[in-house]
Amino acid sequence: MVWGEETGGGFSLVEHPIPPKTLVAPMHRHANEDEYSYVVEGRMGARLGEEVAYADAGTLVFKPRGQWHTFWNAGDGPCRILEIISPAGFEHLFREMADDPETMEGEAGAALDARYSLEVDPESIPRLCEEHGLSFPVEE
Repeated sequence: MVWGEETGGGFSLVEHPIPPKTLVAPMHRHANEDEYSYVVEGRMGARLGEEVAYADAGTLVFKPRGQWHTFWNAGDGPCRILEIISPAGFEHLFREMADDPETMEGEAGAALDARYSLEVDPESIPRLCEEHGLSFPVEE
């Protein structure tokens, strides 16, 4: 990981290993950050607004700020992506989630979303899982 503090706030770099057929997040959008997902290994599926795209290793997918999106491992094997987040700052949300997974629920989740200018559509999870044959880690 490259933290924003290491780049003067210009960008951060996060690695996302994704288990087979797993949805990473509900549909969501960022008010402040663009995201660039580079597929290192496997096959990533992504919903970008109303469109669904698939990306194999070596492909870069752009998710602009303000656009509803999500992504998942569309394959039967491991998927690994490197995500550039610009400007930096949003990478700290991942640390907060790792430190306390319950921080995404209820009032704490609403406060976290507000702090990172993030809108989340949790009702999209069942539909996405059904449409693409996925599981979602939180529902295990």
